[in-house]
Amino acid sequence: MKRIFLGVAALLAGCFALSAQWSPAGDKIMSPWAEQVDPANVLPEYPRPQMVRDNWMNLNGLWDFALINRGKASPDSYDEQILVPFPVESALSGLQKTVTPRDEMWYRRTFTVPAAWKGQDVLLHFGAVDWKADVFVNGSFVGTHKGGFTPFSFDITPFLAGRGEQKLEVRVWDPTDRGFQPIGKQTLDPRGIWYTAVSGIWQTVWLEPVPHNHISYIKAVPDVDNGHIMVRVDAPNAGKGDVVEIKLLDNGSQVSVARGLPGSDIPVLVSNPKLWSPDSPFLYDMKVELVSNGRTTDAVDSYTAMRKISYRRDDYQIQRMYLNDEPLFHFGPLDQGWWPDGLYTAPTDEALLYDIVKTKDLGFNMIRKHVKVEPARWYYHCDREGILVWQDMPSGDGGNNWAPNVYNGGTDKARTQESVENFYNEWKEIMDLLMSNPSVVMWVPFNEGWGQFDTEIVTSWTKTYDPSRLVNPASGGNYRNCGDVFDIHQYPMPKFKLFDHMKVTVLGEYGGIGLPIENHLWNPDMRNWGYIQFKTIDDVTNEYIKYCRMLEDYVRCGYSGAVYTQTTDVEGEVNGLITYDRKLLKVDEKKVREANLKVIRAMLADY
Repeated sequence: MKRIFLGVAALLAGCFALSAQWSPAGDKIMSPWAEQVDPANVLPEYPRPQMVRDNWMNLNGLWDFALINRGKASPDSYDEQILVPFPVESALSGLQKTVTPRDEMWYRRTFTVPAAWKGQDVLLHFGAVDWKADVFVNGSFVGTHKGGFTPFSFDITPFLAGRGEQKLEVRVWDPTDRGFQPIGKQTLDPRGIWYTAVSGIWQTVWLEPVPHNHISYIKAVPDVDNGHIMVRVDAPNAGKGDVVEIKLLDNGSQVSVARGLPGSDIPVLVSNPKLWSPDSPFLYDMKVELVSNGRTTDAVDSYTAMRKISYRRDDYQIQRMYLNDEPLFHFGPLDQGWWPDGLYTAPTDEALLYDIVKTKDLGFNMIRKHVKVEPARWYYHCDREGILVWQDMPSGDGGNNWAPNVYNGGTDKARTQESVENFYNEWKEIMDLLMSNPSVVMWVPFNEGWGQFDTEIVTSWTKTYDPSRLVNPASGGNYRNCGDVFDIHQYPMPKFKLFDHMKVTVLGEYGGIGLPIENHLWNPDMRNWGYIQFKTIDDVTNEYIKYCRMLEDYVRCGYSGAVYTQTTDVEGEVNGLITYDRKLLKVDEKKVREANLKVIRAMLADY
């Protein structure tokens, strides 16, 4: 008992010491969850819900940090500390520094591999690093990853040195809006609809021991028409004769089992399936094993769902979206996914969940994730809570370029081959990340004309890579006759201006009703922006309901989905349904919920 007490005392002392070394930087507003951030226990939840192993080590926390001139071999010293995984520019990083393309970020920490991991390979995982990351272990170069929104891993087993402390260093370079890479709303000159840049490590870093012959990826795509889920399990070190076994469970009871070769598509039959929908987000548990010579070498827990997204003509010859062969109007907010304290990174998992739950509380059934990709846990929450997701590709390589017949990235020159290849590489990684999430029902390669290029080719590639979902070629962008969806943007009030009888027609953005609220503003001394502004919650609510009543008529005319701008205020934008700090709802929740449900039901009315 004395030893336990001393151990707890030492741990608490360590926590207090860490807290003393770290505090949020700056004087901007923060969300309620910022106070819950503990530098000794940052984002402790398992970061990969679709492929779970019990044994892992979270490397979030205080790291040594140096910001140096790009091209310098290494820092002379690490004279600061940063709280990982919060972006360098964020308050919760403890630094809130500006990073330019002339800079490189260096991160350093040590770790010790548990003795129980002996004989296993050790994988080092990064949830996301913006943008180019070079990884070193004990001074040896391990590998590089380019891409600011997707996870990547390295087998660091060959680089480990004995049983003691191991040194991990990460060098990061991010040109932000001075480069060609996808960035979304980031800029080095924040203003209006463009927000503070995000650089460096911004999702969980973690270690995981695995057998040399292990499962590396699971892809599960439901096929309701044929009564099965098509599952592919990758195992890069699998040998001849190795087999994958997949068990599907409903509340612990096995409903199906299937076996096949690693890397092959394996149909898992589902009799009398329970279908996933926003009203009934049922998830099957899935246990996956890799079997070699009759012995299980690796096993992971996963989940999946049976649901079908499609479109076809209704009785009035209007193309409508169908979920599980039932017509459903998609209605939700434009969700930027920014936080006043963590920028790209929510301060806690509870905070990450909050926006999703509140969106459903307001009567929406969909979220358009706007030019950003969230951590895997965000999509896990959408799967569990039951909300549809339209997933944007983060925009890059050019600004708003309106050119009906020319697509050149917003500059006088066409995209370079390097830029084109990078677009496809990052888009593929994003699609791979989200391929098995039932909540994700639509891919959106381009937003408006922002870097739009080769639209027909990109759309065809997207549809070929994942034929199970709808593809919206360019939400509000330059129209090209391709894909499944015709998407119009119209501010502030909705209008029915154009219609494509061959495609699903949606209002991809509208609204933007602004309400600045004192003590909840990112820039209290500056002009805060909205497409239209009011002074009270009642006025905003009334205007919102007016737009909904207009939408009801437009739904009957042919709109099959709509996206209201937006979930929360973001920096200088005050057109959110919620304040940026998530402390106040800026509309009457009950009235907005009733209005939203009427819009969704309008498509089912006999008109």
